[in-house]
Amino acid sequence: MSDPRRYVVIGGGLAGLASAVWLAEAGKQVTLLERRGRLGGRAHAMKAEAADDLPDNGQHVIASGYEHLFRYLTSVGTRRFVAFPQGGTLRWPDGRKAAMHTTGIRALGTLTGPHPDSTALDRVRTSVATARLCWQALRQPADLADLTTEQWFDRIGMPAKAREAVWDWLALGIAAEPVHQESAKVFADVLATGIRLGIKHRRAVNIGYPTTDLDTLYVTGALEVFQRHGVEVRHRAVARRIHIADGKVTGVALADGSVIAADAVICAVPNSNIGGLLDELPEHAEIYAAADKLGHTPIVSTNLYLDRPLGTDSEFEALIGGTGIIDEVFDRQLMTGRSTEKAWLYCLTTSGAYEQIHKTNEEIVAEQLELLRRYYPAAATANVVQAQVVRMPKATFSQVLGTQGLRPAQRTSVPTLALAGDWTATDWSATMESAVQSAARAVDLLLALPSVS
Repeated sequence: MSDPRRYVVIGGGLAGLASAVWLAEAGKQVTLLERRGRLGGRAHAMKAEAADDLPDNGQHVIASGYEHLFRYLTSVGTRRFVAFPQGGTLRWPDGRKAAMHTTGIRALGTLTGPHPDSTALDRVRTSVATARLCWQALRQPADLADLTTEQWFDRIGMPAKAREAVWDWLALGIAAEPVHQESAKVFADVLATGIRLGIKHRRAVNIGYPTTDLDTLYVTGALEVFQRHGVEVRHRAVARRIHIADGKVTGVALADGSVIAADAVICAVPNSNIGGLLDELPEHAEIYAAADKLGHTPIVSTNLYLDRPLGTDSEFEALIGGTGIIDEVFDRQLMTGRSTEKAWLYCLTTSGAYEQIHKTNEEIVAEQLELLRRYYPAAATANVVQAQVVRMPKATFSQVLGTQGLRPAQRTSVPTLALAGDWTATDWSATMESAVQSAARAVDLLLALPSVS
């Protein structure tokens, strides 16, 4: 028997796309509402005219433990576009570098002693501190939510060299916040998830990357699924309020004054856009307060097209001991096999870019290029063919001290209304996996509804 219910998904980011794909695969009648003229949310491709290229609005990495993300990529037919290298490279401004292994037994060496100046005693102390860190992630101290990640590192005795080489950088990448303000509980929860997945699959969680542009990876295949299953996609449809009557969803009011009839809704918008949508939900004030307190974390990405290669060793490299402007450099030639006929493309990512976000494009490009010259000798004579600065002032929700426990569940008091998005409660921090895991949970809630005739 077919389901006569009308399902509406609000938001065309990754959480919304996954929700719509899986509802459609389940045979449901789905309408997807997106306020902008394109899908993909905070992960989409752009156009670089001078270099005749299709870069992304920011470089994303993918962990091998992202089970829900791989389920989504399998659904849309793009799982083949994710690669997992043997590791990356750590670079210091004086020319020193170290391999960052992410697979096999050598991955343990990365966690315990990759700093070029590490002595045998340093490595022993790092090993002890790392073991203590992992144990406390799994058996968390009662006061962990009251500590910053930096305070936690200090308490367990993590050596300064190990922090400089790996742990501060890793924590920044996980939560997009510097360790002096990041919640230790957030970092511990993600670390624990990675450890459990490693035990489950009998291999360490590895770091990979897309080998194609983000539109191809996330959007193109979804559109094909929508076409096969009759999903209606409405662009520039700005949802204002979800109507609820007698404990059930009845429709979604749009900014143009129209109302789309709905029997079930997944609200998959960022915490910055949730205001007003849930006014008719009994617990809306609590959810709005949490969304507001979670706030935002800025990220700046720069697509830098150069007239010569930098001389990178790995697909992604971490810059250590610098001024904190760039924390990662991605070599798109090694990642995607793109042509260098017109330029070499490097994607530079700055997490927690609280100062950089306010600078001009020219200032950011000059700043990034100057820092690259400290790490890569070839950059000294490199010229910029084209540069794209992508500011994301609200790149994701903030995970600073005091935000633990704020993320709302996907389930609401109205069974036909579920929440999704990376800011809702999941096993991960602000990642693509968090967004897609939230979608899986939201879809499961709606698919568990009693059948109707």
